[in-house]
Amino acid sequence: MSFQPSDTPEPLLQVKALSLEYATRERRVRATHNVSFNVFPADRFVLLGPSGCGKSSLLKAVGGFLPPLSGEILLDKRAITHPGPDRMMVFQEFDQLPPWKTVLDNVQFPLRVTGTLSAREARDQALHYLEKVGLADFADAWPHTLSGGMKARVAIARALAMKPKVLLMDEPFAALDALTRRKMQEELLELWDEVRFTLLFVTHSIEEALLIGSRILLLSPHPGRVRAELNSHQFERREEGGEAFQAAARRIHDLLFPPTTAPYSASARLLQGQDAPLPLLSE
Repeated sequence: MSFQPSDTPEPLLQVKALSLEYATRERRVRATHNVSFNVFPADRFVLLGPSGCGKSSLLKAVGGFLPPLSGEILLDKRAITHPGPDRMMVFQEFDQLPPWKTVLDNVQFPLRVTGTLSAREARDQALHYLEKVGLADFADAWPHTLSGGMKARVAIARALAMKPKVLLMDEPFAALDALTRRKMQEELLELWDEVRFTLLFVTHSIEEALLIGSRILLLSPHPGRVRAELNSHQFERREEGGEAFQAAARRIHDLLFPPTTAPYSASARLLQGQDAPLPLLSE
């Protein structure tokens, strides 16, 4: 009998029983407790939960900026112990772009710092990703002349130009107005369709999670614990206003915030493993 290799891909990123703490002036705060999940190549993996559930702390830990209290994080089966260019982060605020550097210089700067590319190669790679985000014509512009959405695109181009193994995004569109935010969500998905990068995305918006994510990890209120992990491949951008999309959003809300007056509701039974998976979102 011949051995047939499994078609299941190996996880690119593994978070194992991770507990995190961070210090304030008054005390140490437990951010997450015993959180585990796997991210596979080309996943759009979303961390979703209310404020204070440890989403951003998890992202910082994957980025190598916050050491685990317990548990471990593996990237390509190697423990993450410090920041590295294989994990590039895009934050909520985009005024991080040095104002004395042009758009092109902002994008190519980290490429030059690594020393792996020549000046010509760094410039060409930066221009390539500026073209992918639709800003090639603004290569010589200064950051202060850009809109919020354009600054977001520059930050994404700068991160992707490094060709990271995982792109980390911490509520990157939260500071934008509603119309610009929706456009940026669409552009991010179009870019993913073309490049197929691996994305770890933090949000507290259920609707954004359903639009962006191929998989969604639901985290409980502080300290963050895993409530459920859901697949959300079914939804297209045009379906946001549809009945199925809205029903899924309501079900996720009930999973995040189980009704205290109905402990034996369908959502509560699902959390306890006593009911079938959601018809639109499977665990």
